[in-house]
Amino acid sequence: MIFSMTGYAARTRDIECGSLHLELKSVNSRYLDFQFRICEELRVAEPALRELISARLSRGKIECRLNFIPAATKAVPQALSGELLARLADFDAQVRAALPHAAPLSVGEVLRWPGMFGDDSLDVEALVPEALALLRAALDDFTASREREGAKLADVIRERVARIREHVRLVTPLIPAAQAAFQDKLRQRLLDALGSVDDERVRQELVLFAARIDVDEELARLTTHLDEVERVLKAGGATGKRLDFLMQELNREANTLGSKSVLSAVSQTAMDLKLLIEQMREQIQNLE
Repeated sequence: MIFSMTGYAARTRDIECGSLHLELKSVNSRYLDFQFRICEELRVAEPALRELISARLSRGKIECRLNFIPAATKAVPQALSGELLARLADFDAQVRAALPHAAPLSVGEVLRWPGMFGDDSLDVEALVPEALALLRAALDDFTASREREGAKLADVIRERVARIREHVRLVTPLIPAAQAAFQDKLRQRLLDALGSVDDERVRQELVLFAARIDVDEELARLTTHLDEVERVLKAGGATGKRLDFLMQELNREANTLGSKSVLSAVSQTAMDLKLLIEQMREQIQNLE
């Protein structure tokens, strides 16, 4: 399977004390980068979340958002904590004795004081396993979305490979005759320019020139690199870096093909190949 580095998934999990909401999204990156936006209650879970994600993904800039929404408070509150109320009154008296102009605690502030209606603290240790279970489910969706996107990108790359092969197939038969005709013209020019120089000197010059314009090796390497691109796509997995290297090699051969060209059709083919290679490279930048 081929995976894109672009993906998205969101999951919500209802639990007794409220609900957890997790969102994953990613874009392309040379490495595996993380950006966590986690509520304070679950900040302690970040290392475990990071470990889970690292086990499933190898490249991409990953943004993970995790929020906890507490359950709605009951309509009828519990009894006030008498002990806490007495302590607050004592603290209030001490503060006002030291600072006579300080405002007293309001009723609203007293009612909102943590623990005023009993032990309302959150059991973070119980929340962490729930958050990890939520992440596992979200990662399944996330990986599936990246796989769907990766399959589309692979189809685009295969289509460009087929077009490059067709360009090479059409231009290859034209090259020998064009090179032979160009060498005949060059031979005549050399004879005209050198005058009395013997024919062996002309022959040597033509042999050297023929070696400089020979593109058989470039065409063979183009075909070999295209075969490797298709092999890598078929093998699947983390293919981005390998394919990016192959694009560099394909572009190198296309440049050499253009520089050695003695036929306008070959020069145009070299330009077409470079365009198709660049289109593939742009798609490959998004592959894991």
